[in-house]
Amino acid sequence: MIFEEQSEIRKILSNTKLPKFALVRQVFPDDAIQDVPKYLNDKLNDPELKARIKPGMKVVLTGSSREIDNMPVILREVGRFVKAQGAQPYIIPAMGSHGGATAEGQRELLEGYGITEEFCECPIYSSMETVRVGYVGSDEVRMDKFAHDADAIILVGRIKGHTAFRGTYESGMAKMMAIGLGKREGADSLHKYGFGKMGERIPPFAKVVFDNCNIIFGVAPIENEKDRTCRIEVIKAEEIFDKEPDLLLYAKSRMPRIILPETDIMVVREIGKNFSGSGMDPNVTGTFATPFASGGIKKQRTVVLDISEESHGNYLGLGNADTTSLRAFNKIRTNGCYANMLTSTVVAVGKIPMVLEDDDLAIRTAVKLMTEGNRNDPRIVYIKNTLSLENILVSEAHLDEVRTHEDMEILEEPRELNFDEHGNLLDFA
Repeated sequence: MIFEEQSEIRKILSNTKLPKFALVRQVFPDDAIQDVPKYLNDKLNDPELKARIKPGMKVVLTGSSREIDNMPVILREVGRFVKAQGAQPYIIPAMGSHGGATAEGQRELLEGYGITEEFCECPIYSSMETVRVGYVGSDEVRMDKFAHDADAIILVGRIKGHTAFRGTYESGMAKMMAIGLGKREGADSLHKYGFGKMGERIPPFAKVVFDNCNIIFGVAPIENEKDRTCRIEVIKAEEIFDKEPDLLLYAKSRMPRIILPETDIMVVREIGKNFSGSGMDPNVTGTFATPFASGGIKKQRTVVLDISEESHGNYLGLGNADTTSLRAFNKIRTNGCYANMLTSTVVAVGKIPMVLEDDDLAIRTAVKLMTEGNRNDPRIVYIKNTLSLENILVSEAHLDEVRTHEDMEILEEPRELNFDEHGNLLDFA
């Protein structure tokens, strides 16, 4: 792409001004677990769980492609528990096609989240090699060969509402079996008919994997509205399929959200795979890439200003924005994103929105693109990312509404946004 200097665009937007913004706190319950190792070990201290691990066993622990609160600590403590029974734990990436669908890329993702051999005190084994373990209809079910050949598997993964479909099982233990452990080949087989069939296809795929390896239990953290671990469930293998649906309902009730139901423009400071499989969680932003899920704030336009370093250039979700900045565009790496798109069959998330020279121009362009409401006094909500929602910025046009919410508090009076000499937004830097 040849990026042209945008002086003419600036002329068109010269009369489009940005409003003042106020810092607002969204008041959510503060019930994060204070001592994660103690909390988890109290649950692991179960004679029946200990009996499932025999001395000398090779035990696989699963690592997902999201940045999950306390996950390095959780994996370390589970690994220590395994070693205390005389067995050897190994962490493997259980993330389908993420990380560019390469062993190196998947290991790099884990390490970027602090899941390292040094911290977790056990080896990380990353491979894309799979074995066929059965069929659902005529479709192959595949799983990671190292996990398949191990003596036991402990599923470690967050339970949360999915970003593209609704079902009895969404993000959690069943999905980790069906997709995460399937690596690229298994994920590709399951996604064959798109997200419209995902809810009904995950359970039978997961059951085939479950029946063909020794899963002994699962460790399922759940996060609160502040993206902090508020609950960790240790679930015996035979109870996973029965207990996960109720845990999913609880997890959905604790998801981060924007309390305001509607705005004109949604501005997201940064997107990335560390925040959501969709880059920015559509359950927050309302930017769904499929018609099989809904929710989040209602808005006319969406602006994305940057891509997180932890995403390693995977720009999945940028296609759901209307405008973006040149600095975000310059971070794009296609291979990782395209591997996900080829597997999921969802194309819209990887399209390129309008690319503007800087943040200021990207936001003003979105205001100009408004077709309803008042362009001279637009309602704008600005968030850091879809996991950091306690403090947000809202434009003056929202303040009367904010004052009606008992769980929203104005922290600062409205002020102009701060941009650097390059037009990049300094707030939430």
